[in-house]
Amino acid sequence: MHIAEGYLPPAHAVAWGVAATPFVVHGARALTREVRSNPESTLLLGAAGAFTFVLSALKLPSVTGSCSHPTGTGLGAILFRPPIMAVLGTITLLFQALLLAHGGLTTLGANVFSMAIVGPWAGYGTYLLARRFGTPLMVAVFFGAFVADLSTYCVTSVQLALAFPDPGSGIPGALAKFGGIFALTQIPLAVSEGLLTVLVMRLLTQSSKGELTRLGVLAGRGTERREEAAAR
Repeated sequence: MHIAEGYLPPAHAVAWGVAATPFVVHGARALTREVRSNPESTLLLGAAGAFTFVLSALKLPSVTGSCSHPTGTGLGAILFRPPIMAVLGTITLLFQALLLAHGGLTTLGANVFSMAIVGPWAGYGTYLLARRFGTPLMVAVFFGAFVADLSTYCVTSVQLALAFPDPGSGIPGALAKFGGIFALTQIPLAVSEGLLTVLVMRLLTQSSKGELTRLGVLAGRGTERREEAAAR
């Protein structure tokens, strides 16, 4: 999904950067509040960021100017909510652009918007909806991670279609083309990411039960805090 350096027209690159900036600024404030209020969260925040960094660095060739890979954003969104994941995802994308030549600085805004903003919000919304309907935790985690991954590539397909409409069928034709190519690799990757996220969450419920209860992932007093935070 990382759109390569210089691949988007300058106007598109700037527009996506402008669209992503308010979410990242809001997320930075949320992250600062979380660390100040709960310093013990630092280790789990680092683990969520590392999970995103490692998974999203495993790229496979796909659409010209982009690639397919897991995103890893569903876990952080479920644990800390999407605003904080916007910051963790931005840091991940920035380091990958600078150190791994994965993505780019001119396309950072577009990549942040798809992977660090839309993906986490879509995944978290799916997870929250599933839990409200009484779905078991791990099933909800699976669908949250699955949707976070897949929605990222839906947005990337839109970004590429807007930048490079098909000469004959325009934006709809380009969207069908980009989305169809991504689907071949991304649907299996999204399923795999969902299963891996469930495995990690199972490990966390054993090693960090108190922290997950405080965050509202596990039932307890933290659940009320989580619901209040989600309403803000």
